[in-house]
Amino acid sequence: MGFSVSSAPDRSGTGHARHGGDRSNTTCSYVSGISQTSSTSSLTTCDLVSQWRQFLAAQASGILACDFLHIDTVFLKRLYVLFVMEIQTRRVHILGITAHPTGAWTAQQTRNLLMELGERAAQFSFLIRDRDSKFTAAFDDVLAGNGARVIKTPVRSPQANSFAERYVGTLRRECLDHLLIYSEGHLRRVLAEYAQHYNEHRPYQSREQRPPLHEPGQPTDITARIVRRQVVHGLISEYRRAA
Repeated sequence: MGFSVSSAPDRSGTGHARHGGDRSNTTCSYVSGISQTSSTSSLTTCDLVSQWRQFLAAQASGILACDFLHIDTVFLKRLYVLFVMEIQTRRVHILGITAHPTGAWTAQQTRNLLMELGERAAQFSFLIRDRDSKFTAAFDDVLAGNGARVIKTPVRSPQANSFAERYVGTLRRECLDHLLIYSEGHLRRVLAEYAQHYNEHRPYQSREQRPPLHEPGQPTDITARIVRRQVVHGLISEYRRAA
């Protein structure tokens, strides 16, 4: 296993700064919809947050989280990116990029994801999303047809989808804030290269410094020399043992 160093400074943000307002009062008011054992009317906000965290921890292997992010090119054209994260491993899938996202386009990207996952698609029982109008009934129906339940986050409560929000913050700090994007094709190449780094090399403290696609039991020759490889337009340096 290798490790990486990014020239982009980590300002220890969580990706929530782009949302304003008081988000504490309805953080997890929908938890009772997942577990029918209690009513939210008798629970405090702390109880609801605790239940939500317990749900995420217990069901992590079967949860997907999705969101949109936007990027403005140097020609002032706004592009939208749809991505999905597998909560347990933190693996990210870049589903699509478009200047004109619609409900039909979003639903089609989800169909493509299910085909990409193949047999693994059956293991995911939940998908967390916000209430963006681009997520239509057709989007939810695609997932329902695969046996997955869609969980909508409360209004103005991005922390309820914190895994996706944190990825957006990381992507901006380590990559997009340091580049000028000049076209959709350029953005597609940048995101593909960063996703490969993120999934195959970037370590995670919560995963014992392992990247999402790390395979347990992989032997490492600690006597081999360390080599460096620069990725994502030279913004990030990856270090690993030579084969």
